[in-house]
Amino acid sequence: MHRRALERQAQLQAEVDRLQALLRLREQQLFGRKSETAAATEPAAPVTTPAASPPHRPRGQQRGQPGPKRRDYSQLPAVVEDQELPPEQCRCSRCGQPFADFPGTEDAIILEVEVRAHRRIIRRRRYRPTCSCTAHPGIVAAPPPPRLFPKSLLGVSIWVTLLLDKYLFYRPTYRLLADWATSGLDLSLGTVTDGLKHLVPLFEPVYDALVRHSQGQTLWHADETRWLVFASIEGKVGYRWYLWVFHSAEVVVFVLAAGRSHDVPEEHFGPVEGRGILVVDRYKAYQAVDKVQSGLIVLAFCWAHVRRDFLRVAQSWPDQDAWALDWVEQIGRLYHLNDERLKVRHDAAAFAVADATLRAAVTAFGERGQSELRAADLHPARQKVLESLGDHWSGLTVFVAHPEVPMDNNTAERSERGPVVGRKNYYGSGSVWSGRLAAMLFSLFQTLCLGGLNPRLWLTAYLEACAAAGGRAVKDVERFLPWNLSPEQKRAWGCEEEIPASDTS
Repeated sequence: MHRRALERQAQLQAEVDRLQALLRLREQQLFGRKSETAAATEPAAPVTTPAASPPHRPRGQQRGQPGPKRRDYSQLPAVVEDQELPPEQCRCSRCGQPFADFPGTEDAIILEVEVRAHRRIIRRRRYRPTCSCTAHPGIVAAPPPPRLFPKSLLGVSIWVTLLLDKYLFYRPTYRLLADWATSGLDLSLGTVTDGLKHLVPLFEPVYDALVRHSQGQTLWHADETRWLVFASIEGKVGYRWYLWVFHSAEVVVFVLAAGRSHDVPEEHFGPVEGRGILVVDRYKAYQAVDKVQSGLIVLAFCWAHVRRDFLRVAQSWPDQDAWALDWVEQIGRLYHLNDERLKVRHDAAAFAVADATLRAAVTAFGERGQSELRAADLHPARQKVLESLGDHWSGLTVFVAHPEVPMDNNTAERSERGPVVGRKNYYGSGSVWSGRLAAMLFSLFQTLCLGGLNPRLWLTAYLEACAAAGGRAVKDVERFLPWNLSPEQKRAWGCEEEIPASDTS
């Protein structure tokens, strides 16, 4: 009886410890630091290893380091203003004799931005035939200006600004309209919404071309996040949809789907014929994809998620703090060794040495995990993390044999950062067509930024071509894609500075 009471007491205490750990984790998730640049909790005692990380560098300009390069704005158009002295000051203050002109000027440069709504009035000249032929009507007029939509008053620049503001800078449409209203341009939200719906067919061929190009790659990053679509769909409960991203070296593709099953990546990778590597988190849907199960696509799991596992242990179980942070430090050492290997990838001898060092460290890391798993009375938190490490070990070590594969899936997570800000600002999409347009333009703008192109210049050129085609999508979409542009077009549509499409800082 006494033994059973002690066992029950131990079980209750273990349950209390588990719930307290869960509570600490939830408090950290709700109120703690969201950044992974610094550990949320410090180790109880400093862990010293030969590869200990250097102390954290303070923010800002560092003593002894060169300052940031001064930016050049000479490419901007110049508006010259002549500044002269008032007549009463253009003479000697003592004797009153006038000043004489002196060659040259002392110039000052001030940067300004002017946003101005205006009306373009196109005066179409009319002509009257002077012959007696019947080949022409009585009055001949110059052709009308091209429009995206018949009889629409809104020009291409309106739609370019609208699309960039919402799908690249993630600002709600009503806020842009309120901004324009302060400049005298009062547009109705209904007019804009109707125009956005008519823009969908113009971008469908571009999006399809991006998808095809993505399917021709050999290395992808994939992730998914929730997206709200406020539309009633037969057979679907609720408004939660999912926005999937497939990021490769040349193209970024977002896919909006009603579900989160393996059908979405399976459909995206369906036409893929060759072998490839897909960098993902540990979500089971990726492991159920046909081409993954057949071995055509190899999954490379994310080390950042493994690192987060150990950090959660440190945050949830104070008595496991030192153990967990020691593992975090060892993961940092693997990152460092891989970075050192990549630095010498073009030097065969140095690469062989760095590669051998990395392989030995990875092997020791895995053996340590297996050794600790065999220990008696292993703490439940340790057991859970180490079992997950062992279950995903083959995918976690793909980067060792394939140096081109990153160790983590942060690339896909950064791609989603901007759309997540948009989700917070305008709550998702009000209809299915609106959600599809969002996925298409997220894909387009991030692909343009990835290729070093200015989305405003590219979008203006493309929509003007659509307007010239009678408000329809251009027939030869391929000539607008970043990887098909000539060097002259890339220079014409290129960016002077990198546009942080996915950075929300």
